[in-house]
Amino acid sequence: MGAVTKQVKQLDRVIIRFAGDSGDGMQLTGDRFTQESAAFGNDLSTLPNFPAEIRAPQGTLPGVSSFQVHFADHDILTPGDAPDVLVAMNPAALKANLADMKPGTAIIVDSHDFSARNLTKAGYVESPLENDTLADYALTRAKLAQMALTIDSAALLIYRAAWLRDSGANVTREAAMAKLAATEGAQQVIDAAVQMWGGRGVQSGETVERLYREIRALRIYEGASEVQQLIIGRDLLKAHGQDKDKR
Repeated sequence: MGAVTKQVKQLDRVIIRFAGDSGDGMQLTGDRFTQESAAFGNDLSTLPNFPAEIRAPQGTLPGVSSFQVHFADHDILTPGDAPDVLVAMNPAALKANLADMKPGTAIIVDSHDFSARNLTKAGYVESPLENDTLADYALTRAKLAQMALTIDSAALLIYRAAWLRDSGANVTREAAMAKLAATEGAQQVIDAAVQMWGGRGVQSGETVERLYREIRALRIYEGASEVQQLIIGRDLLKAHGQDKDKR
């Protein structure tokens, strides 16, 4: 079987807009994306956009916040007009920004947040993901919020174990929890990323493909996930027995 040819489209400039609720961290996301883009030597211009109302109800159009980044391999002077890519974290963010998108541009949505309740709050009668509303766009569904939650939750467990270790405490259970959450969570996120990328997700040389191979070993190295579960359970039972003895 011959090697699969990669389909890579090279652009000299891209405009990407991140949009979601004001509490979703769109300004922080845009700021981090800007820093990463600048680190690669790109010229860039940004446009933060804050909600029209203070403390607008979550999931509604007045509460949508966005951050637009225009980056290029040459000098640019403005943050751009119509985005090439829209990342919409909920239905309201999609509806508030869809009019700025040209046919053929890319839209990435957090499908996890397209619940019936959120669709109603945004004014949708039915999900735009299930009809022809987005037929003219390159649509990618992703459970972005859940993926971010999984990563941050694992990071917090790691920080907690490290802090306790620096404090001189016994971290047998905490270290096992951190290892288990980090590796199992990474497996879930990478699996989702492979689904997002489709065929390219398993092509040799792609970052997602490499991570897909590497994460399997990390779930075994320094104690498999099953071993970590045993350590956690044993430590919990031990602590419970000590509590009973104190009573």
